[in-house]
Formats: sequence, C-alpha cells, structure tokens
Amino acid sequence: MRLVLTFLLLTLIFSFSANNNSFAGGGFAPGDAAITFTNTDSPDLFASSYFFDLRERETFIQLTHTDINGFSQSATAHIQIFNVGNLCNENDFFDTYTVNDTHTYNMRNIQTNDGNPSGVVLPDDAYGIVIVTAGVIAQGFNAAGFIGNLRIIDNNGYEYRTNAQTILDGTSTGGGFSQEVFYSFNFNTQGGINLSDVVGITYAIPDNEQESELFELQVLPPQAIFSPFDIDIYDLNEVPFSCRDIIFSCVNEDNPLLEEVLSIAGTANVASFEYGINNAIPHSKGGELLCPGNVVEEGIVVLRPEAYPNTEAFAVIAPQFPIFSGFVGLNNGDGRGSFDSFWYYNICIDDNCAPD
Repeated sequence: MRLVLTFLLLTLIFSFSANNNSFAGGGFAPGDAAITFTNTDSPDLFASSYFFDLRERETFIQLTHTDINGFSQSATAHIQIFNVGNLCNENDFFDTYTVNDTHTYNMRNIQTNDGNPSGVVLPDDAYGIVIVTAGVIAQGFNAAGFIGNLRIIDNNGYEYRTNAQTILDGTSTGGGFSQEVFYSFNFNTQGGINLSDVVGITYAIPDNEQESELFELQVLPPQAIFSPFDIDIYDLNEVPFSCRDIIFSCVNEDNPLLEEVLSIAGTANVASFEYGINNAIPHSKGGELLCPGNVVEEGIVVLRPEAYPNTEAFAVIAPQFPIFSGFVGLNNGDGRGSFDSFWYYNICIDDNCAPD
C-alpha cells in the first residue's frame, strides 16, 4: 500500500493538467454509489458541465460543434444556467450551431451565436452551473458533439481555465463500488498559493427525459440531487488525516432546504456547492472547508463516494441518473491561479474492489 500511495502522490503533485479523466457519481437507487465516467477532452455526445462565477469575476464559456457523428448539419444546443444564489432555479435558452462553429458566451452579457440577446440576464453576484446538451436527430443519434472550455478572470488578477467535463451518451457502470474507487486532487502553497475553490456539480436525468429530443436536465430538488463524500487528506509523508463527511449540492448557507438536505443525507453535517481545502488554503469567498482544523500545506485530497440514504423519503424523490463532476481552483489572491478537474482513481489491489 505504501508503494501505491507513493505513486499516487508523485503523480498528483507533479501533474496538474486539464487532460485528465474523471468520473461522475450518483446513486441509481438508495444505498448505491454508482458512477458514470466522463472526459475533459472528448466531444460531448450527451451533456457537458461548467462552473461560472460573477462575484468580482468575469466568466467566459466557449462552445464548438465538432460534428463528431459526421452528419454535416446544424445542431441545437440547450444551455441551462443555475444560479446558486437564486436557489438554483433554472434559466435556459437554445442556440443553433453550424458544423465547426464556435461561440463564446460572456456570462455577464449572454448573447446567442448570431449576436442576439439570449433572454437570460444574471445578477452581478451570480455563480453556479452551466450545462449544455445537444439536440437529437433521427434514429436517436446526437446531431453534434459539443466540446467546450471555461475561463474565469478574477478582479485580483489571476485566471482559472479548463475544459468542460462531458458525459458520453449518459452511459454508466451502475451498481455499487468499494471505497477503493475515489476522486482525488493535489494541492500545494508554492508561488504563494493560499486560497482555493473546490466546486462540485451534481445534476440528473429525469425519468421522463429518456425519449426527449432536447434534454431538460435538473439540479433540483436538492434533497435528492446531491453527492455525498468522505474526505481525507494525505501529506507528503503519506500520513492520512481524517476530515469529515460532506455533501456537494446546489445549495448555500441561505437555502431554506439546507437543513432538510442534511437530515436526509445521514452522516454529513455540511452541504454546499463549493468549499475551501483546509485552514492552510481556505475558500476564496470565505465558504466552508473540506477539512476544518487541518493545516497541511501540500498533499492530496481524497474524496470517497458515500452510499445514498436508504430511506423511503429519498426513494420517492430520487432521480434516475444523478451525475457528478468536480473542479478545483488554487490561487494566491494576486496574479497566480490554476483550475482543473478532479482526478479519478481505482487502486484495487484485491478482489474486494470488484463491483458489488
């Protein structure tokens, strides 16, 4: 095990790239912790997710129609925007792309691909989720493979940039997995890094959307659409520090449903859309920490998916396909910043790691 952890630490510490794979997690039924694989570089055949932030920041989201299926025709993108500060209520619009067409959305002044107003106007302090899905043509094939990236410019001078996380056709492994399947990301304080943004996006495919031509994905209700994790930090000497159970959901401390989410979720005592890492690298906006009381300045964060609650109330409102994607940003509050997707790892060393 020491050899495995050493390899993980070396890989994560020296590799902070946007070209990594990650997975999306969710329970297909109460008690499961099923996962769905995503990729940050492949064209989207189903949905792609982005983080946007206008709190003393500017956000630009670029989208391209790659025509991955070779139909050589225009495609419709359904763009859904969920503002955490507005209880994650949806704003959306549709946009048309020709083959190999590219457009950049300024989230402070959102215009469509042809230069017209989108009809969506966000408040100055909005932040949250953008999800893009492609329209479907005959025989159920997607007309486009959309690929995209995001750029966030902070007023303090640093930038966050990374690719969107996409899910291919909504496929999933299904079933439950052992705790040897987990997310991870590395961190350090080099270059004066002292602030962080750890963002978790959970959305769902409603049951009635499976035959739809234009998918209407959802992030509500927060009592059902959330992702629970057990958090640990490993320092450079491979010493583990146990943190706490947390929930990623489209909520903040002002959401009136926050207490209900926590009561359903079980062992977690905190739920939020975003976190800081620890006391050494707290949240850029003063939010909750993954590991309060911890002061490790360099190492890795390990997020192990928790099982969804096996309760009657959750079973009634649980969506069919919850999906998760995670991003981590590090900055020094000045001119240095980096942004990337969570890494996905499976360090199975025996048969106990096989799917349940």
